[in-house]
Amino acid sequence: MENISYMDRTLPVGKSFDLIKRTIEIGERKAVLYFIDGFVKDEAMLKLMDSFMGVTKEAMPKEAEMFSQRHVPYIEVDVLKDFDQVLRNVLSGVTCLFIEGYAACIAIDTRTYPARSVEEPDKDKSLRGSRDGFVETIVFNTALMRRRIRDEHLIMEMTEAGQTSRTDIVICYMSDRVDKELLANVKSRIESLHIDDLKMNQQTLAEAMFKRKWFNPFPKFKFTERPDTAVACLLEGKVIILVDNSPSAMILPTTIFDVVEEADDYYFPPVTGTYLRLTRFLIALLTYFVTPTYLLLMNHRMWIPENLEFIILKEDPNVPLILQFLLLELAIDGLRLAAVNTPNMLSTPLSVMAALVLGEFSVESGWFSSEVMLAMAFVAIANYTQANYELGYALKFMRILNLILTQLFGIWGYIAGLIIFALALLTNKTISGQSYLYPLIPFDRAKMRNRFFRGRMPGTRKM
Repeated sequence: MENISYMDRTLPVGKSFDLIKRTIEIGERKAVLYFIDGFVKDEAMLKLMDSFMGVTKEAMPKEAEMFSQRHVPYIEVDVLKDFDQVLRNVLSGVTCLFIEGYAACIAIDTRTYPARSVEEPDKDKSLRGSRDGFVETIVFNTALMRRRIRDEHLIMEMTEAGQTSRTDIVICYMSDRVDKELLANVKSRIESLHIDDLKMNQQTLAEAMFKRKWFNPFPKFKFTERPDTAVACLLEGKVIILVDNSPSAMILPTTIFDVVEEADDYYFPPVTGTYLRLTRFLIALLTYFVTPTYLLLMNHRMWIPENLEFIILKEDPNVPLILQFLLLELAIDGLRLAAVNTPNMLSTPLSVMAALVLGEFSVESGWFSSEVMLAMAFVAIANYTQANYELGYALKFMRILNLILTQLFGIWGYIAGLIIFALALLTNKTISGQSYLYPLIPFDRAKMRNRFFRGRMPGTRKM
């Protein structure tokens, strides 16, 4: 039993309590089962054990392949002849059976995963669409997508990354619609990864796949927890990457218009969907322009038209405006972090306290001006119109940079901030090398129109 001896030397049998070695007898031959407690379905194992105990010496075939066909009453069964594959399967939760006299291992996939139920994600809430969402179990996520696309062209390729974690990764695409060059690029990037583990799941994978221009804050990838969004992207010819233990899908390639676009636009009539989309674009731009523009006008009050003189500060500020804006930018993030770490039962009263006490009394005490508080309140609320966290923080960083440049250099600093903002978008590239501003650059009239105006969905147009 050299195979069993090698397994005992390699695996921490007896040290790890959850790594189980079970010795039985099948057809008067010694047999050993290796599995991990917590991954095994007890009912399935009981039926398998009952079947094994009924095998006689005369019924034992000469090869492991024949034994798996005749005496293993289970669906997911494989015969392994490589120890590296055997070890990988055992540590992944697969039950591996060694039988004396066979030069191969019988792998029985009796895994059951600790998983939460499929429910609507907290972040990507749906206004009218489906209420299901991705979970941490990769098999469940692929099933949610298969339920929506019943087509033979839907391909889901399994691979892994991480020398220590050996995390499962699934590459999903429509073989008749995907860009073959993009698909080959994604596969080569994943296959060439030399990392120890995917400790932060998709974020680790994203940073390992796309290593250029880390200082550019605009998101290179789009993540979604909604299966309907992922399926819609698949049908558009994009590539979806699922990572085990991650309740979201990575969408490739991603442009700035993909980041801003949401699936809810298509759950309403075209007019309503167009309004929601244009509103989202406009508010995203306003979150960047409002505070730097206000600071510029307050520093050069002679430029304010007579009909807008009401925006001028009623009293001279005790704290310089630039410091007020920067302190409030920091305070908003502090309140956001506090809300995340606050127990649910206390989140509402603490939010009310922060809004009333900190807001009102900070103005009355003279720390902040009411006009500045109004502008920052708009920015803080408007950030939540974007489903993408990375885009919100990218706009925040660019806004803070423009505030500092405007304070230091006036109108020229304001213009320099706009130029840096534009260059950050222009120089950014997708993983396929495509322009981040496509279809604006290079310009594609039809696709550009569809980015701003929600037309009728394919198959519903009047012939």
